[in-house]
Formats: sequence, structure tokens, C-alpha cells
Amino acid sequence: MELTFELAGKVLAAQPFSVLLGTRLTAFGDGGATLELDIRDDLKQQNGYLHGGVLGYAADNAITFAGGTALGPEVLTGGFTISYLRPGRGAVLRADAKVVHAGSRQATCTCELSTIDVGRDGGSTVTLCAVAQGTVIALRR
Repeated sequence: MELTFELAGKVLAAQPFSVLLGTRLTAFGDGGATLELDIRDDLKQQNGYLHGGVLGYAADNAITFAGGTALGPEVLTGGFTISYLRPGRGAVLRADAKVVHAGSRQATCTCELSTIDVGRDGGSTVTLCAVAQGTVIALRR
């Protein structure tokens, strides 16, 4: 079964944690997926930056959705690593993942995590704050 944008959106909506965070699927297909969520005060750590756990969640989920574009809808994260480059601050977190290699049962993906802030002039500033790499495995039932 091919995983379409509409089906991927339903999969995201069926994840209670993603619903709790208010995560949105903004792009899906052609080996990539983009998730976004609004940065709220309750998602920050004690210094006012976006909590690393939220960045990790976004990387994990975006990588798995990207892997689903190559492997189909029944996939799981096999593992991922993340490197935090700078503190996450802004209005929106964007996790942009893409497949870099896929076989029949496994895909390797990368993800860039950026924050977006809107200035008083209406322009936006995009800041790369973390990068991740992971593997996605296809479930075979």
C-alpha cells in the first residue's frame, strides 16, 4: 500500500503524543517528510529554550515518516542519533527529513531541525538547531 499525504496525516492524528504537542504534517512524499509544531512555554526547559526531548521527538517522527515514503505505511524507527547545534528558540519548530538510501526492508534518513521566528517586519528567520540521522525498518507481518 502506498502511503499518501492524506494517509500520513491520519497516521499522525492517531498518535496521541503528536496530538498533545500539536504536530502538523506540512510536506510528505518523494522521499521526504516535514513536521512542524508551535513552540510553547510548556515545551521549554529551565533556560527558556526548546527542550531537547521535543527536538528528539520531532527528529524521530520526521525520520520515520520520511522512511515511510520509501517503505510503506508499516514502519518503525530502528534507531537515530541527534546532534544539538544551538539552543532552540523561536515560534515554530520544523523537522525536515529525507531518505538518503532505501532497500526493501530498511531506509536511512537524515533530518534537519530548525526554528522559525517571525520579526516585527513580518520577515522570518530560520535557524538550524539540530541534525539527526536514523534508520527506519519495515514491519513484515
